[in-house]
Amino acid sequence: MLQTAGAFLFDLNGTMIDDMHYHKQVWYDILTKDLGANLSWEEVASHMYGKNTELLIRIFGPDHFTMEEMNRLSVEKEKKYQELYKPKLKGLPGLETFLEKAKQKGIKMGIGSAAILFNIDFAVDGLNIRHYFDSIVGAENVKDSKPDPETYLKGAMELGLNPSSCIVFEDAPKGVEAAQNAGMKAVVLTTMHTAEEFNEYSNIITFAKDYTTLIPLLD
Repeated sequence: MLQTAGAFLFDLNGTMIDDMHYHKQVWYDILTKDLGANLSWEEVASHMYGKNTELLIRIFGPDHFTMEEMNRLSVEKEKKYQELYKPKLKGLPGLETFLEKAKQKGIKMGIGSAAILFNIDFAVDGLNIRHYFDSIVGAENVKDSKPDPETYLKGAMELGLNPSSCIVFEDAPKGVEAAQNAGMKAVVLTTMHTAEEFNEYSNIITFAKDYTTLIPLLD
C-alpha cells in the first residue's frame, strides 16, 4: 500500500528522530525545578503532546502565564533540548534510504509536527534532509494541534493532494488520532509506545521499530 500513496506526511520527534527522552528530560527539569510543578516523571510524560504553550496551560491553567511568557519558556526549553540532543542527532535507521526511495517513486512528502519551526529546522537541516519535503507544517502554522486534524490537512493541501491519498508516519496515539480525524491511514514507529497503546485506532497500516523494515514495502 505504501508504494501507491500520493504523499507521505511525517511527524518529527519520535518518528524521524528518536529524541523524545531528551524532550522529556528537559521538560521535567523546567517544570519541576524551575517552575515548581509537583509532577512525577510519568506525569510529565503524560502531558507531552501538542504545542508547548498547550502543555503549559494543561499543567498550570490558562491564566498563569501570559502568551509572551509561554513563548519565551518554549524557546528556552527548545534551546536546552537542542544543546542536550545535538551531539546525538541522527535519523532512525533506514530513514534517509526510505526518503530517497519514496522520492524516486514520485511520492510527495511533507512534515506535520507540533514542534515549533525553530526545532524542525534544527532537525531537518542537521540531518540534511530538507530537499525531500515540499511542505513543512509546525506549531506556528496551525490553530489547533493534534489530535485535531489541521496539521495533516494543511500538509495535504500544500502538497495539492486529497487527504485520503496521504499516509501519515507517527509515533504517538494523539498523532494517529489526528491522522484518523483527517481521513488518512497511518504507519506507527514504536519508539515510545507499544502497539497495544494504539488498539482504539482503525487507520493503522503497520507498525515498525524503524524504517529498515518499511523500505521493502515501497517495492
